[in-house]
Amino acid sequence: MGRRAFIKNTSLAGGGLVLGFSIFNACKPKDSNEVAVREMPDEWFEINSYLKIGDNGLVTIMAPNPEFGQGVITSMPMIVADELDVDWEDVLVEQANFDQEAYGWQFTGGSQGIRRRWEGLRIAGASAKQMLKQAAAQTWAVPIGEISVSNGVVSHEASGNTAGFGDLASLAATLEVPEEVTLKNVEDFTIIGTSKKDVETRKIITGKPLFGLDYQYEGALTAMVIHPPAFGLRLKSFDATAARSMPGIVDVIQIKTLEDSFTRGYFDTNAFTDLVAVVGKSTWEVMNAKKSVQAEWEPISDSRFKMDRFGNEMEIEVPGGLESTDDHYAKMEEMAAGSGTTARKDGNPERAFAGAAQVIERSYSCPFLAHNCMEPMNFFAHVTEEGAKLAGPLQAPVLTEPTVAARLNLPPEKVEIELTRMGGGFGRRAYGHYAVEAALISREVGQPVKLVYTREDDMTCGIYRPTYHATYRAALDADNNLVAFHVKAGGIPETPLFANRFPAGAVENYLAEQWEVNSNITIGAFRAPRSNFMAGVEQAFLDEVAELAGKDPIDFRLELIERAKNNPVGENNDYDPDRLAGVLKLVREKSNWDQSPRGVHRGVAAYFCHNSYAAHVIDVVMEGNTPKVERVVCALDCGIVINPDAATNMAEGAIVDGVGNAMYGELTFTDGRTNQTNFDKYKIIRHAEAPKNIEVYFVENDIDPTGLGEPPFPPVTGALANAIYKASGRRLYRQPFATDRPAIVG
Repeated sequence: MGRRAFIKNTSLAGGGLVLGFSIFNACKPKDSNEVAVREMPDEWFEINSYLKIGDNGLVTIMAPNPEFGQGVITSMPMIVADELDVDWEDVLVEQANFDQEAYGWQFTGGSQGIRRRWEGLRIAGASAKQMLKQAAAQTWAVPIGEISVSNGVVSHEASGNTAGFGDLASLAATLEVPEEVTLKNVEDFTIIGTSKKDVETRKIITGKPLFGLDYQYEGALTAMVIHPPAFGLRLKSFDATAARSMPGIVDVIQIKTLEDSFTRGYFDTNAFTDLVAVVGKSTWEVMNAKKSVQAEWEPISDSRFKMDRFGNEMEIEVPGGLESTDDHYAKMEEMAAGSGTTARKDGNPERAFAGAAQVIERSYSCPFLAHNCMEPMNFFAHVTEEGAKLAGPLQAPVLTEPTVAARLNLPPEKVEIELTRMGGGFGRRAYGHYAVEAALISREVGQPVKLVYTREDDMTCGIYRPTYHATYRAALDADNNLVAFHVKAGGIPETPLFANRFPAGAVENYLAEQWEVNSNITIGAFRAPRSNFMAGVEQAFLDEVAELAGKDPIDFRLELIERAKNNPVGENNDYDPDRLAGVLKLVREKSNWDQSPRGVHRGVAAYFCHNSYAAHVIDVVMEGNTPKVERVVCALDCGIVINPDAATNMAEGAIVDGVGNAMYGELTFTDGRTNQTNFDKYKIIRHAEAPKNIEVYFVENDIDPTGLGEPPFPPVTGALANAIYKASGRRLYRQPFATDRPAIVG
């Protein structure tokens, strides 16, 4: 698309310039008479992402992507403001509600927000600035090339004329949108690359309502659901006689979230489609009534449903039965011992292994994990004959709205979704079944409701990080050179393998195999899907190979990366050797790798995922038999960093999260039931267990932003495992580490 195609419209209203733009629906311009503009500053008109300049010089940006702490509600407007050359203090920001026609692909996940909107946001700011300059040139009768803009002031040096944005906005709005605009050079950025506080910080620290759980609507009832107690069961019948007679209870109903004939979207994951809903006047009354509902459950049989995976229709098999963790691990061991499906093969790995001087083989596994967002799952719905109004925390409204509309038998334009700030997501809120549930409950009771999950509801009904297994083999020749590498990875119910990632391309003889075991336990995206396992085990194994070869762990990795750069094997290597080497070199320098203090034991890991590169050095000390993380040094290459403080915060959070999940995270099953239903049994990292010090460094380059939410998370597990080995002399092969080797943890 050309630059002009990004610009959707300009319109004159209220003495202000409104420049709307779309990143994904950019080729369909709107007529100006379709746009409703309201007076500033009390209300803002809603379009895709847009720039609005008032006659007082204030600028507002509608942030299209849902916000759950990653900071896009601040960083996206920063990009626009920099190209516009406005004073950041004059920028106001507002979260957009869901509107696919106006905003396109509203999805937060995959570390894609800034990466996918980078150019369009810049174009919008630069186009508005060009129009302001043209307005000034016409007003002062001077060449536009002599006009300059800085901090919201338009100037003509020769004549001494100056004007604020508000003075020129009305005229600028009548001008033609420029066909082409010149974007700034990186060295000319004045806002991008500087640290700005989150635009909602004041609301957050003063407790202003802004999360979904805070949402208020006059007359709204509270709803909670009762789902089967185990995967592999479904609702047979229920008796709510006692519950209906309890104080404050309005009704107890049965809902079916998805019809059996419905073709599900990729994010319509839902194991329990037949539910009992308790509706009442208060949370406490509903929670008490839930306990008195007598439900009877029955086993499910093998079944199938249709899924549309972004245009690719498929049939999904769901096995019956009640599954247990012991059986899962036994089945994974069985699959690992057999042959997998070949995903990539370079050279002749069989011959290389047969003729090797040394061969090392190790197997690794990890459990299911629950997301455990701090804010409980919740959603508001008010469904009437006229349509449906929904509000709540949702990562993927663009994928949830079609399902809500289809289930309510409403046209999509009759479904309105208001986006609230999310108290954590990590992939969990990309699955909108709880929004569908809220809508169905509201329709059935004929009143507005706010559906709220208890912690137990969320932890026992999915959606989880899968359980995985990987076996690695490496072959060394007589000179301790790595001559063959073999990885076989699988899981329940998906494989975590990335066949074309490092060290693919760095080893002459390379084999990657995969396998899967089906399950009725629902799984989904968990921060850095699949990478969150593969990074850790790959990096732990490479450390063992380096030790066997008698080489420093960082030197060993850099040698392989140099091979991938200068003489790569294969053509599908999906990483940039220079960028991967760059984070390793930076983390070695900043951690002072070669001079660790006495009593401090160090581990390193580096990994590429979600278009970015991360490397960590973790320092561990032993307190008795317990390892303690003293310090983490992190090096990141995510391209241009928009907001350094916010980026550092994100990396710090990922590191703490990574240490906690590696050490303690575990969800197990017995006959389809989760053995952990709340934080008394599912351990979350405590303050005293978090790293005492975290240092974050960014590789400085001019590469367009490539993503940051997920990349710092996966390498933590490997660096921690390698550090604990140095500290304790024990290698770790099964997560969580706290239970892999009981003697390690006091």
